[in-house]
Amino acid sequence: MRALIRILAAVLVMLGAGLASAAGAADLKEGQDFRVIRPPLMADRERIEVVEFFWYGCPHCFDFEPVLADWVKKLPADVVVRRSPAIFPNNRWTPGARIYYTLEAMNLLDKFHSEVFNAIHKERLRLEDEKVLFEWVAKKGIDTRQFTETWSSFGVQSQLQQARRTTLAAGVTGVPSVMVHGRYLALTPGNYGEMLANIEHLIAQVRVDAGKK
Repeated sequence: MRALIRILAAVLVMLGAGLASAAGAADLKEGQDFRVIRPPLMADRERIEVVEFFWYGCPHCFDFEPVLADWVKKLPADVVVRRSPAIFPNNRWTPGARIYYTLEAMNLLDKFHSEVFNAIHKERLRLEDEKVLFEWVAKKGIDTRQFTETWSSFGVQSQLQQARRTTLAAGVTGVPSVMVHGRYLALTPGNYGEMLANIEHLIAQVRVDAGKK
């Protein structure tokens, strides 16, 4: 009997958590807390995909980076977080996106992603200038020849094209912006804590949309 009571209690706790998440998602207001992406974009088929749109030169993205990193560590296994450099039609942010995809192609992104932010916002280096960038690359011990070849490669150019299309299709107008499973774009409120709370509610909504508890 006691074992049955414990099982029933556990079930009630899980049901309560699910209802609370669904209620939290329902409390969000479209146009104020999020926008619906129409038509929805492709997303991970196995997990709920959260995509951060950013620009290395953005001071808000620089501030958001450690907050997001801590939040990612606490996410459940059914959620995956990816980054996507934002590129607008004026192409001003293209050099930053190109740095990102070059490092990614060289399997150096985990090591140098934060260092690019630091170089721009702490050391005040103008990494959009190729001369300054390549000098920084050499200083960091990165193979300069491989970096410059990758920088100009067809693969990186293709990813830049895709980033432009994704930025436009998601309706991104500023950064940092966060897209949840290709369906919702979280709008930035007064602080990052509120933004992450909104994202968690939208993740819960994706579960509800899929009929998951």
